[in-house]
Amino acid sequence: MTRSIFAVGLAMAAGLLLATPALAQKQAYQTVDTMARATYGDYRLNAGFPDDPYVIYLTSGGQIDASDVADGCVGMVAQAPDAQLTYSAGNLPLIIRTSSSNDTTLLINGPDGRWYCDDDSGGGTNAEISWSNPGSGVYDIWVGAYGGDSAPAELRISELYSGGDGGGGGGGGYSGSTGTFGGISLNSGFTPDPHTVYLTAGGGYDASRLGSGCVGMVADDPDYVVSYRSGSFPLVFGVDADRDTTLIVADENDRYWCDDDGGDQALNPRVHITNPRSGEYRVWVGTYSSGNSPATLYVTELAGNAP
Repeated sequence: MTRSIFAVGLAMAAGLLLATPALAQKQAYQTVDTMARATYGDYRLNAGFPDDPYVIYLTSGGQIDASDVADGCVGMVAQAPDAQLTYSAGNLPLIIRTSSSNDTTLLINGPDGRWYCDDDSGGGTNAEISWSNPGSGVYDIWVGAYGGDSAPAELRISELYSGGDGGGGGGGGYSGSTGTFGGISLNSGFTPDPHTVYLTAGGGYDASRLGSGCVGMVADDPDYVVSYRSGSFPLVFGVDADRDTTLIVADENDRYWCDDDGGDQALNPRVHITNPRSGEYRVWVGTYSSGNSPATLYVTELAGNAP
């Protein structure tokens, strides 16, 4: 239950009303406002939405301790929601997660009026909250900063990472292994083609340790996992980014494919598997030098297809 400092104030002695304006202002700021306009916008999504994950770019953090909003919540959040999602549910799950180089948390007020919160369920220091049977209505969402330091972050809304039908003909939900930015099952002939994923490239691991010819800096864990049922088409993985990126793909037998600049555009990598086998493909998107970068991973069966 949200703690109202105004209710507390009414129960206190009259002497407290003589507090300095600065103190009164500080106390009045110690609760979130579900009625405030969302800082980074209002969004409407219906079950089966095509751009999955739906990504909202924002800045995490604020001046309010989430533990004062609901028991078990952590991190510093803003007074107004960062995003407001009006969701029309179907028979798919709903997954809301963060992606940031900083430690982020989630605080969500659902359409049932309950508070939901998480710290590190999204992999690494990312947060994730999921509903297997989500309700229709308004989800007010705050992205918090665990250490109190605000930082750029992505809010990702998906129906695919925990199962269900993603709405694409050959695609589907995903119930196997997942990477930091999720996973998906794709059957040969999947639509829409290409399948795209927005993620953050880079990490602290030298890719040359994964296989001969691999270069760049990647994360310890795969960024994405594709469970693929092969047919008569090739399988192509590629990256589109403004920065020099690299790509590593590994199958279930630990065979690695690595590339640096083989994509259509300079500095973008591409891995082309002519006769892919059915199974799981783990994918790392690296940066050629140190540091992280926003990037788009795409999966296609059409050799010339790219975002």
